[in-house]
Parts: sequence; structure tokens; C-alpha cells
Amino acid sequence: MAQINRAGRLSLWRAAYVVARRDFTAILFSRAFIFFLIGPIFPVAVAALAGGIGAQVQTEALAANVGVAMSAEDTRAMLSARDDLAERIGPAIPPFVALEQGADFDAAAVLERREGKLAAIVSGTLAEPELIAPPGNLARWQGGIALIAANAARGEAVRYPLVQTVAVSTSGASENRGRFQTAQGGQLVLFLLIMLLASMVLSNLVEEKGNKIIEILAAAVPMDAVFMGKLFAMLGISMVGIVVWGSLGTGLLLMGGRSLSEFANPGVGWPLFFALGAIYFGMGYLLLGSVFLAVGSMASTVREVQTLSMPVTMAQVLVFFFASMAVTHSGDWIEFAAIAFPLSSPFAMLGRAAVDEAIWPHLLALAWQTVCVGLFIHAGATLFRKKVMKSGPQGTKTSRGLGALLRGLFSKRSAEQV
Repeated sequence: MAQINRAGRLSLWRAAYVVARRDFTAILFSRAFIFFLIGPIFPVAVAALAGGIGAQVQTEALAANVGVAMSAEDTRAMLSARDDLAERIGPAIPPFVALEQGADFDAAAVLERREGKLAAIVSGTLAEPELIAPPGNLARWQGGIALIAANAARGEAVRYPLVQTVAVSTSGASENRGRFQTAQGGQLVLFLLIMLLASMVLSNLVEEKGNKIIEILAAAVPMDAVFMGKLFAMLGISMVGIVVWGSLGTGLLLMGGRSLSEFANPGVGWPLFFALGAIYFGMGYLLLGSVFLAVGSMASTVREVQTLSMPVTMAQVLVFFFASMAVTHSGDWIEFAAIAFPLSSPFAMLGRAAVDEAIWPHLLALAWQTVCVGLFIHAGATLFRKKVMKSGPQGTKTSRGLGALLRGLFSKRSAEQV
């Protein structure tokens, strides 16, 4: 049976469970939830297609050739030396093309006509080559042209020593770089998910304020339980969406032949990193969602919600940047401040999980975040009672005094008219 207190109302936790179950089932089995799951897939698909097309366009746009305007013998030697070196040092120098030279050939004028894909022209001799190019290409290609000309001047195939190679799984530098990339990627994904999903509590609360459901709930159960139930219901809905999107993304990665072994192992390991990511998402969602609930409780229309939530959203972007800075300042006051500040603590601790192997700081951080969630929910519910419901001792006393005063004035005026 439900736990009922002496006043005949449900206890805080039981009432929060009832509100959470009501909201969760109402949203989960609605048609709008299907569109909620499908919605983010289209922007991701469009972004992937745009990225592929953009990369292809950029590759075509950056395609360039270096013209060789030397004697016929030197030109052949330069082309041969470039092809020979390209097999060993990669495409550090664009492809060479032989240019036809007339009596009035001017390399600078040919480049300035902006025809074809010529990015530079090499003239002169093998002993004294001359590079004509824009300033940006001069510094980038000067050393490569000198190396090619030196190899071409030898007049015979150059023998390069065979370099013996020994492969290792990783190194300190690559491990640190990979862990920092994992930390930044985890923080970015956590931020995008929280910002995408936490705003749902705003529209839900505004809708129920409009049809007076929130007033019925407030009369039946404690306001703290209403806020807590709504937050946990939306958190459950968000977890369902993350599981669906994560399963779809994992399937696509496996189909593409990718695996986690290609990425640097986080400090706490992949299983615990994913577990902490889910926990920190819940904490970050509850912290920001409680702020959004407090904002939504003071708004009566969707336009007011957008106006009031914009400063909170912009402030959360700054909080994300603050937490990102903490990853590169391990052990400094910036990291400790980011961990102590409630709204940035989940991001900072997820970044720490990627670069540090210690586990006990996460236990302390989770305990602190749990306390902050309770304080935020209680503060939002109190603000809603005082500012919106006009309840509480002071509000009730003021309302009764004002009502008695108006009734007295009205009765006195009616008696005078009679």
C-alpha cells in the first residue's frame, strides 16, 4: 500500500514515484515520442553527407600543380626525382608538370593569369633553382624543391638506406594525446545530450500550467515531489533515447569495421568510463533540468520560456568551456573550481575519468552532486510555491488580509448606497 502521512497525503518519495511513473508512461507510449527518437537522426545524416561532400569539394579546391620551366634535360630530371621521392616522403610536394616555354616566357605572368591549377613554377637550373609562388607556398615548398633539385642533380638513381622498423602498441605521447581527445569528445557528447534533452522539462511544465494540471498535482502531493518526479521521468525518457541512438551508432561503427581498440584507452578503462558517463549525464541532466524547471515555473507561454531560458543556455555554454579548460589544467585551481561548481562538475569529472586512473575522486564528486541536485530541486519548488502558487505562510496571510480588506470595503460601500 502507498505510504501516507498523518495529513492524508503521500510521502515525498512515494509521491515523486507516482508523478514520475505518470509522466514517463504518458510520454513513452505517445506518438510524439517516436518523432522524438527519429528527430536527431536526420540532422546527423545531413551533417555526415555535408561533411563528405565538403571534404570532396575541399580536396578538389586544394588540388594544385607545380610547373617546371627549365631546360628539357633538367625538367626530365626534376620530374623523375619528384616521383622517386614521392614514394618515400608522401605528397609533400604537388605533382610536377612540364611547361612549354617560348621566347617571351614569363613565369610570374603565367601565375598571375590564374589559369589552370598551377600554384608555383620552378625555373633556373638544378644547381640554382628558382621558386615563383605566392608567399604562403614559398615557405612551405622551398625545402622540398631544394631536396628534389639536389637529387635530380646527381644524374643517377639515388640509393636510399633501408630503414628497419619495429612497431609498438602505443607510447606515452600518443597515449596522453588520445586520452585528452577522449576527454574532449566525452565532454562534448555529454554537453550536447544534456542541452538537447533537458529542455523537454520546460515545454512539459508550461503545458501542464496552461491546463491547470500542475495545480491539481500541487494540491495532492508536495511540490518538491512534483518537481522530483518530473525530472526523473524526463531523465528516464532521455535514457531510452540514448540507448536507442547508442545502439544505432554502435551498429553503424561495427558495420564500418571500427572498434574501441582503435582509440586510446581512458584512464579508468572503457567499461567504467561508459558507466561514469551515464551517471554524470544523469547528474548533469538533473542539475540543469532543475534550473529549467524553476525557469519554466515562472513562464506562462512558450515565448516567455524561450526568453527566460536563453540566458541559462548561454551560461551553460560558458560552463562547458570552463570544464573543458579544466582538463588541460590537471591539479590546478581551475580543475578544482570546475569540480566544485555544481553545473560544471559532471563535465569536469568525465574529463578526469578519461585522463586519470583514480576512482575515489568520482565517489566524492557524485556525493557532492547528489547534494546539489536535492538543493536545486528544493529551491525550484520553493520558488514555484512562492512566486506562482502564492502559497506558504506569508503568502496565505497576505492573501487573507487583502481579501478581508476588500470584502470590508465592498460591504461598507454597499451599506452606504442602501
